[in-house]
Parts: sequence; structure tokens; C-alpha cells
Amino acid sequence: MKNIYKNSSLNLARAKKILVKNNIIGLPTETVYGLAGNAYSNNAVKKIYKLKKRPRINPLIIHYYNLRLLKKDAFLSEKFLKLYKKFSPGPLTYILKKRENSKISSLANANLKTIAVRFPQNRIIRKLLCNLKFPLAIPSANLSSAVSPVCSNDVLDEFGKKLSFILDGGKCKIGLESTVVNLNKKIQILRPGAISAKEINKILREKVYFSNKSNKVISPGMTKKHYSPGIPIELNSKKMDDKAACIVFGKRYNTQKNIFNLSKKGSLEEAARNLYKTLRKIKKKGFKKIKVVKIPKSRIGIAINDRLKKAAN
Repeated sequence: MKNIYKNSSLNLARAKKILVKNNIIGLPTETVYGLAGNAYSNNAVKKIYKLKKRPRINPLIIHYYNLRLLKKDAFLSEKFLKLYKKFSPGPLTYILKKRENSKISSLANANLKTIAVRFPQNRIIRKLLCNLKFPLAIPSANLSSAVSPVCSNDVLDEFGKKLSFILDGGKCKIGLESTVVNLNKKIQILRPGAISAKEINKILREKVYFSNKSNKVISPGMTKKHYSPGIPIELNSKKMDDKAACIVFGKRYNTQKNIFNLSKKGSLEEAARNLYKTLRKIKKKGFKKIKVVKIPKSRIGIAINDRLKKAAN
């Protein structure tokens, strides 16, 4: 496809040129593919919201290469620095207090006093961030509340010709969005992901609370409906149904046309990588209903269950 570009020095230079002009590109991260634009530019941020049809009250995550630019945009607490040292670059997003003189577009953080920041691990996006004089505002590269993309063709499916440049980085390593941790007052997980509350607790030695209920949306993943394939989903199903697409997990299921196994070997990491791909596949096959068996609620299984619950809303 003409608007999907292979990872190369030439195409990274092209991507940089587009971003410097405050235009938008699709690009890979280790979690999901994102829509990237200059986080310091109101113009670029407006384009992201318009492309995604995203409500303006839903802030974007700002992606940095390292701490150099972040120091100018946010206050770095001791808790943040401890977690940064252990988990960044990686799939952890931090909610920090924004500095008053920060250059971050107030549209990107929905006029809040906080910003969501992340340091992606994917080497393609790191190469790009290293060569830019601004951080990137990057939500997932899908229409608002729809299923997140885990490969460049998913991004193409979502936007077609509306997005002229998609950088191909193969399939995402993790396949689910980052864990979001709020470091203001008590430690709160606002969105579960690959990094668990247990791992965060181990570093900070402080109780970590789960909270995605708030009057204020201060991070992505807090809206009730999200990650939806646009088909009714029934969770924790005990009975299979010949007419529905059945999402299963583990060895004990037969291979049938309507059975979609997230991981035959019972690996939660593999299930996470396959979740969004499976939801897209089911929609393309024209099923009108999805039944999902019980998925274990441990480690990244907590994040899988979170995404399924929101997709079912």
C-alpha cells in the first residue's frame, strides 16, 4: 500500500519532516500503533483529535525520548524517578504535575494540571524521538472507542487515505496499551497493562490502588466504552454458541470455524498479543455476537479483562 512505509533511515527522515510541519503519522510502539503529532503544537494536536473523532476531554499521552525535555514540562517526583529507573523505556505511563511554563499544548492534556507521559521502548519510535526537538502526543491509531491497532494494516483499515504516512514496524510486541499510574497523592492504577500493581508496589513499597472511576478523565482508558469491535460481547461464558464467535483460552477447546483461541498453550502474554487481532478478525468475518470464556485475572490477564469489560459496555 502506498501510505505504508517500511522502516528505513530514509523513511524515518520522511516521518520527521512530516512531524516538523505539524502533520500526523501512524507509527509503531511496543504496546499498540499510535497516531503521532508534535505535542507542542495546538495545530498538530487538533488534527489528532479530528482524525480519531476523539472527545476533547480525553487527554493524550505525551511520549519522550528521555528526561531532558520532560524536566521542562513536568515536576519529577522521587516516586516517578524510582519507577522510571526500573521500567522506562517501557509500557508504563505516568501522570505527573504539569509545569505552568510547559510548552505542551493545553489541548493535548485537556486543560488539566497534570500530563500523562511515557518513554516508549520500541526502537523505531525511539530513533525518531531522539531526532526531534519536541515530544510526541500519541493516542492509539484507531477511531475513538474502537479496537486498537497492532500492525500497520490495522491502521490502514481505520483511516485509509486520511492518513498519508504509516511507518511499518511489524506486529506490536505487547499488543495492549500501557499501564497508567497516577503518582499524585495515593498511587493509583488508572489503566492496567503489562506492568502490574504488584511490580509497582515492589519498587515503591507503598499500597497501589486500582481506580478507573473518576468524575474527571485524567488519562486515556478511563472512559466506560472503549476497545469495541461494534458487536455485542458476553463475558465469562460457560456455554458455547454455534452462531456466535467464541473467544477461548487454553488447551481444552476444539478447532472450529467459530472458535478463536487467544492462546492454546494458556499463555496470558500470547493472549494479550492476540486479543485485538482476534476482535478485528471476528468483525471482518461478519459475526453478530461474541462470547468470551473466563480469562485468568493475574498479571497481564488483569489488563485483558479490563479491555474486554470496556469492549462489552
